[in-house]
Amino acid sequence: MSIKLLGAEAACGTTAGAASTFSGAPNVRLFNKGTTIRVVTVANAADVTLATISLDAKAVVILAKKASDQVFAAHADVLGVGCITEN
Repeated sequence: MSIKLLGAEAACGTTAGAASTFSGAPNVRLFNKGTTIRVVTVANAADVTLATISLDAKAVVILAKKASDQVFAAHADVLGVGCITEN
């Protein structure tokens, strides 16, 4: 699988109010640059939590989401960029 990046990687917001839709991207590539497991949250446009994951230190994950869903993390060590997956 390959991915097409849709922007520049940036630190995730650390609250629902600072969450990002990553410009409505259908997927987000997340990287935890820290040395501690961090919780990542997906919330809807009303800031209601839809799901959470624990992202291991130095781990990368591609998270699928709806265009209006927002992503934030427990710490700014988690970096994200909107992307499209390609097979």
